[in-house]
Amino acid sequence: MAKKQGRESMKNFEERLSRLEQLGEMIKSPDIPLDEALGAFEDGIKLARSLEKDLEKIESRVEILMNGPDAEPPESPERELFEDDD
Repeated sequence: MAKKQGRESMKNFEERLSRLEQLGEMIKSPDIPLDEALGAFEDGIKLARSLEKDLEKIESRVEILMNGPDAEPPESPERELFEDDD
């Protein structure tokens, strides 16, 4: 059942990405009225944000699968690079 949900969410992701591309093309049209362009832009921003969140979830899952559950977390950045030398 989890595989079926994964395929459905991926299809939903692809459908939303396709819709975002359509909105982008619509906004580029010189014939579109300003209020429609603004509405399409707002819809596109919402879609882009939700797609970005979903993509982050997908990347996390891939990282877990690639590294395994027992993998060590990545090293933290060196803090002295950001400290002031007074």
